Amino acid sequence: MKILLLNQCFYPDVVSTAQHLTDLAVGLVEHGHDVTVVASDRGYDNPNKRFPKRQVWKGITIIRIPALALGKKSKWRRALNFASFLIACTLKLFFLPKFDLVVTLTSPPLISFLGSMLVKLRGGKMLFWVMDLNPDEAIAAGWLRKDSSTARMLGGLLRYSLVHSEKIVVLDRFMQRRILDKRIFDQKLEIIAPWSHSDAVRYDAPARDSFRSEHDLSNKFVVMYSGNHSPCHPLDTLVDAARHLADHSNIVFCFVGGGSEQTKVQRLAEQYGLKNVLCLPYQPLDKLAGSLSAADLQVVVMGDPFIGIVHPCKVYNILEVEAPLLYIGPSDSHIADLISEMGATRNVCSARHGEAEKITAYILERAQSGYGNRATYELTSTFSKEALLPHMIEIIESISPQVRASDPALAANQIVPQR
Repeated sequence: MKILLLNQCFYPDVVSTAQHLTDLAVGLVEHGHDVTVVASDRGYDNPNKRFPKRQVWKGITIIRIPALALGKKSKWRRALNFASFLIACTLKLFFLPKFDLVVTLTSPPLISFLGSMLVKLRGGKMLFWVMDLNPDEAIAAGWLRKDSSTARMLGGLLRYSLVHSEKIVVLDRFMQRRILDKRIFDQKLEIIAPWSHSDAVRYDAPARDSFRSEHDLSNKFVVMYSGNHSPCHPLDTLVDAARHLADHSNIVFCFVGGGSEQTKVQRLAEQYGLKNVLCLPYQPLDKLAGSLSAADLQVVVMGDPFIGIVHPCKVYNILEVEAPLLYIGPSDSHIADLISEMGATRNVCSARHGEAEKITAYILERAQSGYGNRATYELTSTFSKEALLPHMIEIIESISPQVRASDPALAANQIVPQR
């Protein structure tokens, strides 16, 4: 098949959607497909980083297009950044040939609508890989009023994308429920979690020691939040815990990644004079094992209004490095589901937003008790790339009857293409 992948981020960018889409593109090429990617020529978290306009990498044709880089300090700046990319993307797509399949993600918001219009005008089919839901996210964050004309228009564009997708891949049952509430047929939906990078991420003791030494963390108990720092993952309660533990020089709170909430963390740390807070940028994939392994306690945070809108994919790499887990968020969520499956264990703590004292007590207990800094999770293999990427490719290939007829292995599979 000739397959087009549409997303703002792709290799060599290091944000989650870039890494997962890169995994998919490489896997599709290995299955013999002709893969083209259209993405931005700027780094997602660092727009000053520029990538080649066009290149072939591992058999993938990558076309990168320009966009504004006005920063993320205000809603209008973000909107102009997104709009400029969507306009440039529209112009580029107009000159591309027909594809058998278009796979769209969700960065920038509603790029899926471009994919659905391309399929409508040129033919082919579309798979919608829903990494987050907009305008639902903007409404939950308070950036849009639910009853506003803008929200209704954007909601209509999202539903158009959903209706005109051959298949829709969602990340958990909560996201599935939200999409079903938009009157979308259940038969279109498949749940596939965003896999861990099990080929690159695992517990790495030498890399742990190196990372800790490089950042003056040796002989410290390290509490780490790693990944996107966005309003969907409010970090106020974790910062409050850092304030409670400011006098414990052996405990450090390490925030690794980027986004507006990291800037907020830096501002609060400076405001309260917190010497136990360290903020670091995103780590490249080849160093991710070391940074994640460096933590004695990993933290996953979910904002209450964002369940089913965004998905905490960082948890799967945490399972891979066998790190103890602190979850801050609502009790009815995907992470809560995982914790329930794990059963009672002292390596996992679940708390609500605002429960800083409970979190402080748990961190102190772990730091002082001599608990080992590793945990064993039976769920790890369930969310590995080896388990989930082949299923994703199988769904993609099932969309084309021509591919199925020519491949005995696919022909024997029970997945039936939607029409």
